Amino acid sequence: MKSLRAITVATLLFCLIHPTTAQENKEACTARKIPQLTNVLAKTGIKFAHTSAPEKKYIIESMSGGVLLVDFDMDGWQDIYFTNAPTVDMSIKGQKSKSALYKNNRDGTFTDITDAAGVGFPGYAMGGAVTDVNNDGWPDLYITCLGGNVLYRNNGDGTFSDATKQAGVADGRWSAGAASADYDNDGFLDVIVANYVDFKMNDLPVFGSMPTCKFRGIDVQCGPRGLKGAGDSLFRNKGDGTFEDVSKQLKFDDPNGFYGMQPVWSSLANNGLQDAYVANDSTANFFYRNDGDGKFSEIGLESGTAVSGDGSEQGSMGVAIGDYLHTGNLAIFTTNFVDEYNTLYRNDGNHNFTDVSFSSKVAQNSRPLVGWGTGFFDLDNDTWLDLLVVNGHVYPQMDNISSGARYRQPKLLHMNLGNGTFCDASQQAGTALQEPHVSRGAAFGDLDNDGDIDVVIGELDGVPMILQNEGDKTNRWISLELSAAKGSPLSIGARVKITAGGISQVEEIRSGSSYLSQNDLRRHFGLGKAAKVDSVEIRWPSGKIETIRDLAPGKFYAIKEGTGVVERESIRPKKK
Repeated sequence: MKSLRAITVATLLFCLIHPTTAQENKEACTARKIPQLTNVLAKTGIKFAHTSAPEKKYIIESMSGGVLLVDFDMDGWQDIYFTNAPTVDMSIKGQKSKSALYKNNRDGTFTDITDAAGVGFPGYAMGGAVTDVNNDGWPDLYITCLGGNVLYRNNGDGTFSDATKQAGVADGRWSAGAASADYDNDGFLDVIVANYVDFKMNDLPVFGSMPTCKFRGIDVQCGPRGLKGAGDSLFRNKGDGTFEDVSKQLKFDDPNGFYGMQPVWSSLANNGLQDAYVANDSTANFFYRNDGDGKFSEIGLESGTAVSGDGSEQGSMGVAIGDYLHTGNLAIFTTNFVDEYNTLYRNDGNHNFTDVSFSSKVAQNSRPLVGWGTGFFDLDNDTWLDLLVVNGHVYPQMDNISSGARYRQPKLLHMNLGNGTFCDASQQAGTALQEPHVSRGAAFGDLDNDGDIDVVIGELDGVPMILQNEGDKTNRWISLELSAAKGSPLSIGARVKITAGGISQVEEIRSGSSYLSQNDLRRHFGLGKAAKVDSVEIRWPSGKIETIRDLAPGKFYAIKEGTGVVERESIRPKKK
């Protein structure tokens, strides 16, 4: 185990020797051309608005707002699913809030097809993830909720069926984030669920009633501290449409009741085995190392990712995974509560990580904010992964305090300088990022298929944001859609390494990340000025490794395991 005292001293010394003001951090971006992120919601035809409880007297009313990008009809265009949740008063009265599925019309607009698809009322919805429970290639939706999660099985004809009872994956507690991967390499996607607080509508905590229900001297909602944690779940896919709860057997059940927020699966040691990382609020994060025999070891503290570099438990909400250094090692980034800092854990290999939040300059500007959805993405296609964080407080009462953080907050955009550090471009990428909002989920994907990654943001109090990336047209790109021959054709868990212009980049196909959200399953790579992609190396979920050479930039490629580049229509599953 690393010495927390040594880490603390090192962190303090760095801050004393290398003080970085917010202004200095922003000035480092002034010489760069920053693509604009423009909120185009008004042009999209999307009318969704998240239900809001103005006072947020209960913690459950502050946590919803996940966003899922899912090509549900497999036409090559990303559709959008917004989760919704009623207020506590509405729920007690038996009233519901409607979640929404919008079909991408391929012209910048979307059509609400919620009713036809049958996915409008999963319950008190938080977020979710895309999976494929029966390996038919049609993406299913796993929606997390208070009181019972819902598995919507894709029928392949534009509709979904509620397969929760048959599958046995309801859980029944207050579930926050979820993620899917084949942890035991049997060809079927399993599901991990992070549960938050043991919250009951018939036993509500009283607003401002305990010391833990006060913040800076004012009465606020109770929790999570002072409330009982809910424990987590791991469901193993048995391959017959049903799942087995192996939480206790594999020690994923979190018997101490930490406050689970968002899990992610990733082969963090690049060994083909899916590790699980769980961001926990106000408690240490979990790192479940996959030991390769169907078993795991929880190594959060040993790996250096359970707490911050100074040894503090943080209020972790969202998680992003990415190779921001071009080392082939995937780093972990977590968003955290106000007065803490967002944490970047550099992957040093062999399941060892170092908190480089301050030296990378992503920590300094995050302290006044409450971070939620987040993602590594190459905003300008220069090959270096940038980082976006969406923010918003949990207490509307903050606006009654004369100083400190406000309830509505701007977003953070960190541009990768290619030397292990980032600069703050939040005020250079357009006015949309500067507008104060109460943001929660964030999903990253190319909505308009123009070669630039866009962002969909779930807002807790009202309408979402659709941030269109205007891009840097001087840089090139490539996008890959994989179709596995064994297991799920969606290829969740596949690892892709491309080499172009002497630079190598690594990505994974991942189900569930950010905060309660799902990103585009296609793998997008910025290429800078490279004239071609020299090689694409794919490690498929089956373990097979294939290499494809000499691909032209500026295109979307469909790649089938064992076949190579194919026409996209050939990987689209047949309609039922």
